[in-house]
Amino acid sequence: MQAFLPRTILRTAPHEERRSAQERRAPHRLYREILVGGIRTACLSRAQLATLMVGDCVAARSGNRGPKLVFACNGHAIALAATDMHFRQYFEAANLIHADGQPVVLASKLLTRHPIPERSATTDFIHDAAQFGAAHGLRFFLLGGTETVNARCSALLSERYPPLQIAGRRNGYFKNNDEAAICEAINESEADVLWVGLGVPLEYEFCLRNRNRLNVGWIVTCGGCFNFATGEYARAPVWMQAGGLEWLHRLLREPRRLFWRYAITNPLALFALLTRTASSLPRARTAIQQVKP
Repeated sequence: MQAFLPRTILRTAPHEERRSAQERRAPHRLYREILVGGIRTACLSRAQLATLMVGDCVAARSGNRGPKLVFACNGHAIALAATDMHFRQYFEAANLIHADGQPVVLASKLLTRHPIPERSATTDFIHDAAQFGAAHGLRFFLLGGTETVNARCSALLSERYPPLQIAGRRNGYFKNNDEAAICEAINESEADVLWVGLGVPLEYEFCLRNRNRLNVGWIVTCGGCFNFATGEYARAPVWMQAGGLEWLHRLLREPRRLFWRYAITNPLALFALLTRTASSLPRARTAIQQVKP
């Protein structure tokens, strides 16, 4: 087992007695984490990520474990983590980080012995999660976006993936002193997965402030995912997505807003990808297990 996951701590049989009977009945699925651009990133396919979500959420219903923070690794996040200590600490606090950007996948294939199987863009993964969630009786709560976009996304997921349950929803316009009431509403909804689309860095700050207030299984940051799901924002052509050029598509659509952002972050991200990508983590981490796809 050590040969399969070097410098990694595994949670396996010695801790079996701490887990619920329902969780023990689920077969384990170990996964590897590698360092990509300085951010530890899970080597998981989209189906494996969705399967892991189901297993974690089912296990969390016993009330014996807190929610997992699930963040996304892309070029923008890598650049910010490389230059901003506070932002880097957000990602160090996450339980699981998946490959949201295609450059992350490409770097893992070129520079490590353990490539990430495929990109798990949040805009795609929300559909995988909805499909798996519908099949296993999970409940979603959507937090973020405008009232119109939030409502449309909720209706779209319900219609496209019956019998997926949207346990609750709320737009992303609120103040910090509203958060206690929002968390109470989320808990009362008995949601399994909380999708947080408040933008960077607000969504990370919300997750870290409130993780101990929430009883959900997963807390997933998703940026403008609701806008993409409803068609409010257009995706790049498939060939641009595959080539890691989705940022260029966005730049061409909004040059005045995004030019300086990409002019600064792209070189930083490229440098970090080339110099801070490795098969082994700099210190021991925990590999989490769950259901096989």
